[in-house]
Amino acid sequence: MRALIADDDPVTATLLAASLRRWNLDVTVVHDGGAAWDVMSGDRPPALSIVDWMMPGPDGIELCRRIRETAAISPMYVILLTARDSRADVVKGLEAGADDYLVKPFDAAELRARVHTGIRIVSLQRQLTAQIATLQETLTNVKQLKGLLPICCYCKRIRTDTDYWQQLEAYISDHSDAQFSHGICPGCYEHASNELAGAGS
Repeated sequence: MRALIADDDPVTATLLAASLRRWNLDVTVVHDGGAAWDVMSGDRPPALSIVDWMMPGPDGIELCRRIRETAAISPMYVILLTARDSRADVVKGLEAGADDYLVKPFDAAELRARVHTGIRIVSLQRQLTAQIATLQETLTNVKQLKGLLPICCYCKRIRTDTDYWQQLEAYISDHSDAQFSHGICPGCYEHASNELAGAGS
């Protein structure tokens, strides 16, 4: 899974990159908001991004807003990294579109927990997207009966496109996913019973 680190502090960026690589992430490191946006909006956007709030170019808040306003960008889990830890700052970051918030100096165990949460959520989003695509494809391929069907008013056979008169259940089975199990309704049972009784007398 691809990850992006955007932080203008080389030491912090190096520490973050080393941690994420230990967790088998493919890491890209940039040091300003402009470069970060180029990666995020590129052909292969990262699934996980850790962005500094304060850095040259678009800051972390602006990047969060851009990500959420750009429908073409694949689902991305964004962790906003900052030394600002007031409740108002946390709310501002989350309202801008960050998925999580990490305060500097960060604890390695906390970083690991938050990154793994992000990986799990992105993985679930990808699975859901794949399932939706499969469902849409299935619905597209479902056989449907539609249009005007010529049916005999006596024997109830249906006329096919080749002028062949086909049994109703056979026609429906051929043109849909329905299957039939045969039985006898009460009215027909009574009628058949009376016919058999008459024939036996």
